[in-house]
Amino acid sequence: MSGKITIYDIAKKLNITAATVSRALNNNPKISEKTRKLVIETAAEMNYKQNKLALALKSGKSNNVGVIVPHIDRNFFASTIRGIEEELYPHGYQVIICQTHDIESKETEKINTLLNAQVDGILMSISNVTIEIDHIINRVIQKNVPLIFFDRKKNIDGVSSVTINDFEGGYKATQHLIDQGCKRIAHLAGDRSFEIYKDRCSGYKKALIDNGIEFDEKYVVPTKSEVEDGKLAVKKLLKMKNPPDAIFSSSDFVALGAIQELKEQGIKIPEDFCVVGFSNEPFTKFMELSISSVDQSPLEMGKMAAKVFLEQVTNPGKVKIEKKVVLTPQLLVRKSSLKNP
Repeated sequence: MSGKITIYDIAKKLNITAATVSRALNNNPKISEKTRKLVIETAAEMNYKQNKLALALKSGKSNNVGVIVPHIDRNFFASTIRGIEEELYPHGYQVIICQTHDIESKETEKINTLLNAQVDGILMSISNVTIEIDHIINRVIQKNVPLIFFDRKKNIDGVSSVTINDFEGGYKATQHLIDQGCKRIAHLAGDRSFEIYKDRCSGYKKALIDNGIEFDEKYVVPTKSEVEDGKLAVKKLLKMKNPPDAIFSSSDFVALGAIQELKEQGIKIPEDFCVVGFSNEPFTKFMELSISSVDQSPLEMGKMAAKVFLEQVTNPGKVKIEKKVVLTPQLLVRKSSLKNP
């Protein structure tokens, strides 16, 4: 038999109705065990494949969950996805992964695609360029599809989130540098219109003030999360009348660029200059000069985001609850900042 096998082909072979075949394949209790077994065996012999989208439309459940991230090739997001999959797979869910490349139009496109695919939920980390996605988020909410933000989020009523305490992470990193005897600490900041970077900067500022060190906006340099930005930031900082003696970077990639430029200029690390990054990317611990960094616990974050989703789908009345989970960051001290062991 050529072409795609349908329930009508199975029905014709067994001399029963297509409705009986459909009920048997979907474990309808009205069908006897003998008939159900015969239909399933025949379907397997004929290489019949069920239309998963049709089943999803009929049952309202696809057992698929969409995960949207800015970049799959960043360790943080790869580890978060791993955590999500490890938590959801035992519950029968498959994960559909989408990446936006930090392009807002792609964000809207991916959400629409996942909704059209009848996913049971969406777990999402918004892009760095997101300005207005409330309209598409509202579409998700109106469709009663659970939406959970992780790491990068927007504060939207009825939408849950799983993040780390970025303020505490910034505070811990800066306090550590102060404890090492650093007096003029610069901050290589991400886009502070985003909550995570704003909070990291606020933690940095609060640690300075708590230790009697004046906060100076000139020591805060906006950067993107790129190695080259770290190099350019250091060149700018070292031209100052009173250049810094330490850097707290909101990104490990920027911290790496900063270290490369400091070495290029013959500055000894950590003897003359200390550096702390953020995220605990794998390269930070494998370099000859290992980089101190704030660990974001991506695996745990992914698992927790999945648990929030499962809580909502197993309790239909909780789909519209708003749950905010905030994980505690850990500072991992390594060679780049350990001036006083």
